[in-house]
Amino acid sequence: MATPVSAARETLATAIIRDLRARGHKAYLVGGCVRDRLLGIAPKDFDVGTDAIPEQVCRYFASSQLVGAHFGVVIVGTPDGIHVEVATFRSESAYSDGRRPDAVRFETNPELDARRRDFTINGLIQDPISGEVLDYVGGRADLEGRIVRAIGDPEQRFREDHLRMLRAVRLAARLQFAIAPETLAGIQRLAPAIIKTSPERIRDELIRILTEGGAQRGLELLDQTGLLPQILPEVKAFQGVQQPPEFHPEGDVWTHVLLMLEWMRAATPTLAFGVLLHDVGKPVTFRVADRIRFDGHAEIGTEMARQILSRLRFSNEDADRVESLVANHMRFKDVLQMRASTLKRFLRLPHFDEHLELHRLDCLASNGSTETYDFVRARLAELDEQELRPARLISGRDLIEAGYIPGPEFGRALEVIETAQLEGEIQTREQALDLARSVLDGVNG
Repeated sequence: MATPVSAARETLATAIIRDLRARGHKAYLVGGCVRDRLLGIAPKDFDVGTDAIPEQVCRYFASSQLVGAHFGVVIVGTPDGIHVEVATFRSESAYSDGRRPDAVRFETNPELDARRRDFTINGLIQDPISGEVLDYVGGRADLEGRIVRAIGDPEQRFREDHLRMLRAVRLAARLQFAIAPETLAGIQRLAPAIIKTSPERIRDELIRILTEGGAQRGLELLDQTGLLPQILPEVKAFQGVQQPPEFHPEGDVWTHVLLMLEWMRAATPTLAFGVLLHDVGKPVTFRVADRIRFDGHAEIGTEMARQILSRLRFSNEDADRVESLVANHMRFKDVLQMRASTLKRFLRLPHFDEHLELHRLDCLASNGSTETYDFVRARLAELDEQELRPARLISGRDLIEAGYIPGPEFGRALEVIETAQLEGEIQTREQALDLARSVLDGVNG
């Protein structure tokens, strides 16, 4: 079902096409929006292709912004923030850098524009008024056959822009399509070239693979295409790492993560990467003693996750969130035995909803027991904000006024006081000061 924003963009795109045609130009819907419309999926964005050159488009539409003069791209918007991308039909020369064409030529023939695109299902052109579809590349047949196929020679398409290999995986995963054999073979041959792509572009494509739907199939396709060991060798290492069957009857770490991705729905990027990397420390900590063990895998995995996220140029904020998921995922096994203060501190971790969802998926993909998950949810429902984060009874200033010299022991005293609050052992300022004196006098004594 179309969202109000999507519907507004479609209305704007149709109005732009009518206006351009009234001025004697060719104009159509192009790209992914046509694919999605034909599949019955509400497009998020609408792109217009035209033979009008950028200067003309800017002159015709007052609320326009030239964003890619070299590529003929203009953003046409409305005062309420709705926008549509309008691009001049073009053909392209060689791609020397594996990302952008060295030169483009504006065209009047929409067929030339279709043939320079990546995949046949993205090369369809549609008249939104009559509904007529112009198909110069066999895209309709591939939509019906549920196939992702490169336009022309796959290796040429992937040499032009190496990221197209990841896009093929994303499209196939999200749409639950197959990758055409010759296209798959082209990716497998050129997979090592993906490392020439900027980490930021790889990161963004991986996020989309993991969050747009079909994450499990996306990971399987990354492996099948040979892209996985190039960009995430630490995840490739999950394969064949067995786990104790009494806790993980599903099999090795690879199978476990695939099952978690299968259960995962509407994940944030940080949760998705938390799921992907939560057991990244297991391959390097595997040992067999009384049973299979992974001693310290959460701690080692946190450091490994930090390195991976840094390599992919994640923001510090997002990296911290993912690392926290990896570092804390094993703590759930202890919640039934935690002191009240320890449990409350655990429950107030930032973005705890992601921690809880990661745990739920972890359970569903292993022994299936959600006892701990249900317990934590019940405790969260029972505890109000004041119980989780009680207001401080005293501060460091109160300790100074009581005659104590500031130092590291202040932090210890205040922590002991908060623990007593969380345990329900003290409620007043006087009780807090008495407890602080016992701690500080013991230290100073």
